[in-house]
Amino acid sequence: MKTVDFVRLPLKPNDIVLDLGCGEGRHVISAYLEADVQSVGVDLSLDDLKITRERFVAFDEPENGAKSFGLSSASALELPFTDNTFDKIICSEVLEHIPDYHRALVEIERVLKPGGLFCASVPRRWPEQICWALSEGYYNVPGGHLRIFRSNELREEIEQLGFKHYHHHWAHALHVPLWWLKCLFWENRDTNWLVTQYHRFLVWDLMENPALTRILEKCMNPFMGKSVVMYFRKDAKS
Repeated sequence: MKTVDFVRLPLKPNDIVLDLGCGEGRHVISAYLEADVQSVGVDLSLDDLKITRERFVAFDEPENGAKSFGLSSASALELPFTDNTFDKIICSEVLEHIPDYHRALVEIERVLKPGGLFCASVPRRWPEQICWALSEGYYNVPGGHLRIFRSNELREEIEQLGFKHYHHHWAHALHVPLWWLKCLFWENRDTNWLVTQYHRFLVWDLMENPALTRILEKCMNPFMGKSVVMYFRKDAKS
């Protein structure tokens, strides 16, 4: 399930791409498959990186010397890369988990090349507020969400670091009811019948990708997309 639209974040041959907070690998693997790039995933969780490595095996193209794949455990506040390393950076559903997220943004600016592209996504404010209202456990779990962003304020904060915003969209409207149900039945969210049935529907939708649900989600995203996805270009003079 991709949040980033690679039409809006176009990857070119020989690009070096960073997925910061790559988790279990959805975007770092997707970037590897999208083009002949060096795709690098960074996360603090060794368990998540292990899952990413295991998932990547099915997609590896060892005969293609034009692309590479790498993973590293590191903090977003102190990235182990030199200035101006990456052509593209993805930071999807990560900033809401980081206490000093502004420092992470400063690091992103540091390691992105002048003229490079940056995509950030965070939970949309009003669906997220309902989750917080329904369950304290949703945001009090270890590593959970620490804040609810106002997208305009986050956009301005990123622009102040020398980025120019060029596009935004919303994503994953069909996933909003799942999280509302999980929060409503938080204590038994893994076994509740409504939660499990809706989850089955989402898995079916992901695997089958029918036209009906694609159209439905496209129509719903502007109103209740779970994520707001923003695209920026770093000042070429930086």
